Amino acid sequence: MRAIDLSDQVALILGVANQRSLAWAIAEALGEAGCDLAFTCQGERLRKNVTGLAEKYAGAPVIECDVTRPDQMDALFAELQQRFGKLDHVIHSVAFATKEDLAGAFRNTSPEGFRIALEISAYSFIDISNRAAPMMKDGGSILGMTYMASQRVIPRYNVMGSAKAALEHGVRQLAYELGPSNIRVNAISAGPVKTISARGISGFSSMAAHHRDSAPLQRNIEPREVADAALFLCSEMASGITGEILYVDAGYNIMAF
Repeated sequence: MRAIDLSDQVALILGVANQRSLAWAIAEALGEAGCDLAFTCQGERLRKNVTGLAEKYAGAPVIECDVTRPDQMDALFAELQQRFGKLDHVIHSVAFATKEDLAGAFRNTSPEGFRIALEISAYSFIDISNRAAPMMKDGGSILGMTYMASQRVIPRYNVMGSAKAALEHGVRQLAYELGPSNIRVNAISAGPVKTISARGISGFSSMAAHHRDSAPLQRNIEPREVADAALFLCSEMASGITGEILYVDAGYNIMAF
């Protein structure tokens, strides 16, 4: 089997909250392949968690960054430029919607709630990609995280489905625009995994049970399966793949009922 080697490459990881985060599973997979890592955290509340995990990788910085604040985004990329001078990979695993907008009817989504969900979950992917591209002088890979609610009705996922649909459009548009620079842009559509974000969705346990019973593989996925798919998409083994949504969901997406 051909081994994936990301030695002398640099990856920016956005969205680690704790050891259960998909972003952390991806970081571990890239780190094991020899990639240098840089992490972001939002605020002091999460800094301790992220810093504790990042200690596994000597010299990996943890940089505070609220993706809605241009000043912190500027500071993030200035520090990355100073520390590394380049980027090879970006893992964007950032999403948020207010609790109220995930609990009631989708038709009751507030204008502000819609703006917040789209800005954090979808626009930040565009902004991050635009800022990262000049640092990818030798090409690179940008990867987002999505969910099939972008295409189907998932009760109580509500406005996050709109945000994921916007994210997936961004993947395709950015793949077209950044392709001439040999920058590939893709997303993974993961099945339900017990993360902090997932626990914010009402009825998540029943959603995961239905997925397990309906998927062709008759099980839910593990974070490492998402991480291995991300590692593949970041590697030269996926050099011809861009603008794609890769489903890692035990086959659930192919089922009609």
